Amino acid sequence: MSTEHLDVVVVGAGLSGIGTACHLERDLPGTRYAVLEAREDLGGTWSLFRYPGIRSDSDMHTLGYRFRPWSSATALADGPSILEYVRETAQEYGVEEKVRYGHRLTRASWDSDAQRWTLEIPGQAPLTCSFLLMCSGYYRYDHGYTPDLPGIERFGGRVVHPQLWDTELDYAGKRVVVIGSGATAVTLVPAMLDGADAAAHVTQLQRSPSYVLSIGRTDPVAATLSRWLPRAVADPITRAKNIAQIITLYQVSQRFPRFVRGLLRKATQAALPDGYDVDTHFNPRYDPWDQRMCMVPDGDLFRAIRSGRAEIVTDTIATFTGTGIRLTSGRELDADIVVTATGLTLQMFGGAELVVDGEPVHLPDTMAYKGMMLSGVPNLVYMIGYTNASWTLKVDLVAEYVVRLLRHMRDRGLGVAVPERDPEVEEAPFLDFGAGYVQRSIDELPKQGTRAPWRLAMNYAIDAVSLRRSRVDDEAMRFVPAQARRAPEAERAAG
Repeated sequence: MSTEHLDVVVVGAGLSGIGTACHLERDLPGTRYAVLEAREDLGGTWSLFRYPGIRSDSDMHTLGYRFRPWSSATALADGPSILEYVRETAQEYGVEEKVRYGHRLTRASWDSDAQRWTLEIPGQAPLTCSFLLMCSGYYRYDHGYTPDLPGIERFGGRVVHPQLWDTELDYAGKRVVVIGSGATAVTLVPAMLDGADAAAHVTQLQRSPSYVLSIGRTDPVAATLSRWLPRAVADPITRAKNIAQIITLYQVSQRFPRFVRGLLRKATQAALPDGYDVDTHFNPRYDPWDQRMCMVPDGDLFRAIRSGRAEIVTDTIATFTGTGIRLTSGRELDADIVVTATGLTLQMFGGAELVVDGEPVHLPDTMAYKGMMLSGVPNLVYMIGYTNASWTLKVDLVAEYVVRLLRHMRDRGLGVAVPERDPEVEEAPFLDFGAGYVQRSIDELPKQGTRAPWRLAMNYAIDAVSLRRSRVDDEAMRFVPAQARRAPEAERAAG
């Protein structure tokens, strides 16, 4: 059997993979590439998650691609709209035809002599590539995280995790308990109370609270600009405005946490009934933006609480019973359905094993270079977006850098690019982020360094200058000339 060889393979057909492939189509025409997708649909998170109310928790004018701006004034878009946006982008740029569905990468082996990756994809023909772009996100698609829930086997109702939502689940008129305090939980509570099939009552049970910020579902600036200016002018202005807002909120939160905490408390208190116990249910132990802030469109969560059909309970679980949950405080929550919105399970590279010259890559022994490559691992770039801003802001920057790197290698006859770790650079956690799903897996992840290029600022304005203007041939990157090879046609014909 002949082995197909490609210039580039993109792993994952979600928001990151489709966007990255579009950059290849736009800026490196003629590149032989394919997008491998383990599932039978593109869209990643946005085709996988089907729970009620699924939507973005970042504004779409920054979550959308820089090269194809989000055209609607809707800021927090629903999942189907985002999926349609990704599909349309893939079609418009000719990427959809390059997606190979049902292709799950299980092992990627680098051979320095051949200067190529060999990809193992069960049930598929052998495949090699010169450059590998890992765009599969950082969580497992086959299951989410569920903590130990004592006595759950005694519960007589239905238990469902949002990541594996049953679209046939009937919750109309039912009592629902949503366990969790993150973006998924605050989305589910009001969504399950909306429409003809609404639940009778929804309780959000949280061990500790998160910051919840109400923002407009529609961006008034975007709506106004779109009426008076052409899109080519209006879209960049809206995007720049929203980027500035994100950076400002994060930086002010980090520098003046007590001030921001006070503002958030006042806003939350004003949105809730008089006398509501804000300090118990909406006053986290951590400072603003030490974890991701939950955004709710037009205060829908607060409206649900004011209606009396939703409540937030801050307590811990003593045990499940046949009819609900008994809390440590002694209170019992009756439930017909329990939703475990308890988070993600982190997984780098979709679970694929990396091997370099016969040696398995142990991720904790590597250091991240510019937030996108790994020390000692040649010709591999991974896409992980921002945790303190819209995911795609970072992905677009990395994709632009990849194009510059590949063009540099092509123009100079280079076959290998590998970051070489500087022993004088101290280690730091890969993600400086306090979310539980990160902390549970931090020891399994690569390290980052304490200074550039082994550390990014995690600030879009600074990173944009760094990644767009910095040299690709800096002192940390080692290049190797390309070896002479047979023409691609002859290579494909060999068997």
